[in-house]
Amino acid sequence: MQEELNQFKRNDIWELVPCPPSQTIIGTKWVFRNKLDDQEEGIDYDETFAPVARLEAIRILLAYSCFKNFKLYQMDVKSAFLNGIIQEEVYKLKKALYGLKQAPRAWYDRLSSFLLQNGFIRGKVDTTLFVFEKGQYCLLVQIYVDDIIFGATNDSLYKKFSKLMLGEFEMSMMGELNFFLGLQIKQCQEGIYISQSKYTKELLKKFGIKEGRTVSTPMATNVKIDKVEKGKSVDESKYRGMIGSLLYLTASRLDILHVVCLCARFQSNPKESHMSSVKRIFRYLKGTIQYGLFYPKNEIFSLKGYRDSDYAGNIDDRKSTSGSCQFLGDYLVSWFSKKQNCVSLSTTEAEYISAAFYCTQLLWMKQTLADYKSQNQLADIFTKPLSSETFASIRARSGIMHIE
Repeated sequence: MQEELNQFKRNDIWELVPCPPSQTIIGTKWVFRNKLDDQEEGIDYDETFAPVARLEAIRILLAYSCFKNFKLYQMDVKSAFLNGIIQEEVYKLKKALYGLKQAPRAWYDRLSSFLLQNGFIRGKVDTTLFVFEKGQYCLLVQIYVDDIIFGATNDSLYKKFSKLMLGEFEMSMMGELNFFLGLQIKQCQEGIYISQSKYTKELLKKFGIKEGRTVSTPMATNVKIDKVEKGKSVDESKYRGMIGSLLYLTASRLDILHVVCLCARFQSNPKESHMSSVKRIFRYLKGTIQYGLFYPKNEIFSLKGYRDSDYAGNIDDRKSTSGSCQFLGDYLVSWFSKKQNCVSLSTTEAEYISAAFYCTQLLWMKQTLADYKSQNQLADIFTKPLSSETFASIRARSGIMHIE
């Protein structure tokens, strides 16, 4: 608490003024519970949205650093929200406090303005990406609220950036990137290894998956997960907790993505059969704790991807499921598995809906890579459209589409 009070003083958070004759003084105290009187929109705040980096953007930066052979570093701004300058009049505060709805927005505005004033260029698509260029070298900065990842193709650039940030903000942590948003990141000469083994162990301990045998696959091939009207219900809150935990694990474990998304469809009134499928995923994780992604040092950085779709695969509503994965050279950086929003009337319609999701992601990635100022090193994925013969050949191979 004393450290927080010291931060108020150092950051010049409020302005002391005489008490106006028509106003009542409000006392302050530390409260260790959720407050009930929320701020009122339009009076205490207007805009609250603050951009947050997507996990795909983090993986793209990791892949790019591996390709360009430079290390990434991280820094954490101490009491970041206290640096945000608020525009509305909230008592006599000059800067944002933790708990104000506009605090994340105010912090992002302060940080982005500071970077832009110092010669950085903000990404056109990913507004949490900032790029600084000096000749043939560049410095990349990725922001996730108060956590900052950065790296440069020249050592002097990242050292200058560290000095620049230390001169403006108080930093609580700096060093080589090794742990970020639950991702364990190991940078070595052979490449970059990304895993969530620590998080996986915590999940197994949390949900009591200690005994029992392990399995080699997260889902049996002869099992159909569907809505069950009859059968014994299970604890809904526990089921949702297990699904939520597993969904976060898919940040590095795409091998469980499809089955986790299937089980996530039945979070309302789940049955024993659904819980059994979820527990099988945990038994699979028990035997594959160390699994993760590996980005080897490589000279290929072309954007390519694969996508597929079933037809009316969902037994309950006859909707199809789309899935895809995107690569930068040999670096797997993006993937998804999602049930389509409408019922397809043919396999062709299901494939086109899947292709639309897929191409949207590719276009986002292409523009993000353009912000890296490396267009000359990237293959233009749409300069060579598929011929009718190639498309027919692709459709003959079980509907799998590959665009490079």
